[in-house]
Amino acid sequence: MDSKGATADPQLQQFIEIESQKQRFQQLVHQMTEVCWDKCMDKPGPKLDSRTEACFVNCVERFIDTSQFILNRLEQTQKSKGTFSETMLD
Repeated sequence: MDSKGATADPQLQQFIEIESQKQRFQQLVHQMTEVCWDKCMDKPGPKLDSRTEACFVNCVERFIDTSQFILNRLEQTQKSKGTFSETMLD
């Protein structure tokens, strides 16, 4: 393989990144659905009662809040490691 073949096409890289993000999002939705279904659905019926609906809303909101907190925390950790590593290299 020559040196040109080693570097991927930027459009291809962007496409792959977008598809990866879609896949991660779909996995997150699936996980959230499973968790909230197990937590809130006592007895499936033709429609949701108000208690079950409120449980789903609360569960989804907490799931999103928790996911966002974890992502923010990981981002902070990565930034602090990067800063620490840069300082060590100087």
